[in-house]
Amino acid sequence: MEVRYLPNGESYKRMTTEELRGAFVFERLFVSGTIHMVYCDADRAIVGGAVPSDAPLRLFGTKKEMAAEYFAERRELGVVNVGGSGFVHTDGQKHVLDYKDMLYIGRGTKDIEFSSADSTKPAVFFLVSFPAHATYPVALVRAATAERAHLGSLEGANKRTINKYIHSGGVKSCQLVMGLTDLEVGSVWNTMPPHTHMRRMEIYLYFALDPESIVVHLMGMPDETRSLILRNQQAVLSPCWSIHCGAATKNYSFIWAMGGENQDFSDMDAVSTRDLR
Repeated sequence: MEVRYLPNGESYKRMTTEELRGAFVFERLFVSGTIHMVYCDADRAIVGGAVPSDAPLRLFGTKKEMAAEYFAERRELGVVNVGGSGFVHTDGQKHVLDYKDMLYIGRGTKDIEFSSADSTKPAVFFLVSFPAHATYPVALVRAATAERAHLGSLEGANKRTINKYIHSGGVKSCQLVMGLTDLEVGSVWNTMPPHTHMRRMEIYLYFALDPESIVVHLMGMPDETRSLILRNQQAVLSPCWSIHCGAATKNYSFIWAMGGENQDFSDMDAVSTRDLR
């Protein structure tokens, strides 16, 4: 398991592009036949990807980084499939996850295993985990049945649908909040106007982009922003002090996941575009 220590709200200003990417960007989470995990000191988040091919993949805890006998011993986990149809087994129970479906896995789940329905079109599971002090049941949310909110406009190039999966009004969790946003054709801006939220950090996974398309993800303090180039199935960390928004060369989708001390979806500090530099 890779371990990362995030820079603070001052040190990022002096970092090179490669240093920023090394700290905040996950360029290669999804590798066929493997589970790749990254442990972050910010809110003790774990971000990962699982791409089962010919054989199932089992998720293990680690003694060094987690001091755990099994992965969810003291953790909860959100899983979203951005690939072909697949299965997640939790303590002997089989869950079918199609494209954009989400599975919440609560603390205390001992056995977690991933597999694909068709190895030629493998499932691609995006994983986000935070520590949990309470236990909630495993729950599956189909993309078609998620709670939806429609925001933005075509005139503003940010018309989008927010699909809420794990939140206070939906699937219950200890501190994980998770969902998925789809931008309409002709819209490219996400999370605009931008915001920060000091009570939790956030993780984005950009996907549904063709090989030639990019997302320009903005981060940093409002008066001293930096840009990061993201491509299909790449993820980025947003610490509590940083804005997070972006624009792309075409419409796309992204998964957002948050962890911290407040699960209120609207708990954010808006930043006016007039204050961005």
